[in-house]
Amino acid sequence: MGKKRFWKLQYSVTIFVIIGVLLMLAPVSIESSRQAYFISRWKETFSRMEYVLQVIRTHISDDMVKNYNQASTPEEKEQIVLMLLKPYLRLTPAKLPRSYKISYMDKKKVDSDDTWHFKEYYYTDKGIIAGIKNLNRKSDKEPVFIMMFDVNGILPPNTWGKDVYGIVVYNARVTAIGAEEPMDKLPHDCSTSGRGLYCSYYYLIGGEFEE
Repeated sequence: MGKKRFWKLQYSVTIFVIIGVLLMLAPVSIESSRQAYFISRWKETFSRMEYVLQVIRTHISDDMVKNYNQASTPEEKEQIVLMLLKPYLRLTPAKLPRSYKISYMDKKKVDSDDTWHFKEYYYTDKGIIAGIKNLNRKSDKEPVFIMMFDVNGILPPNTWGKDVYGIVVYNARVTAIGAEEPMDKLPHDCSTSGRGLYCSYYYLIGGEFEE
């Protein structure tokens, strides 16, 4: 009878240990699954933007290019880009609460004068929050505009490199943020000690998050 009780005690202890280990691993597993989902959505978004911008370049009229080049302010140029993208992404103005703030991966806030701050936001037909920003380039080799995509919509974490990613658009190509940077810079930026901007490209080439 004593052996039976001892066996039951051992069995119970083993079960409790297994449950304890599972409970400790659960948050890590959930977070990993969530991050994998965000990265998957980002890859889909990037592929879509490559296709959309290629189609736009193919069908854009000379008058539209002329109107863009003659626009006197960045805001006017952004409106032209917005008009071109709307039919493909079904963009609608996003009325977001004041609590919606995007931060960098190192938890520093994105200041209003940062390159990666966007004044206006739009919802895509996929429920993604997008931002468009014209760049005052000085030569044809420089980017035309940049875009950001919060693939998780209004829900947190609203953080670059976690659920927020971006593209850089040139005359003849589109790249993910970080594509023009040296490879050795990507892992550091895509970590809790970096801004998370270069995750946009790093994840596309199979990079993994660095703690």
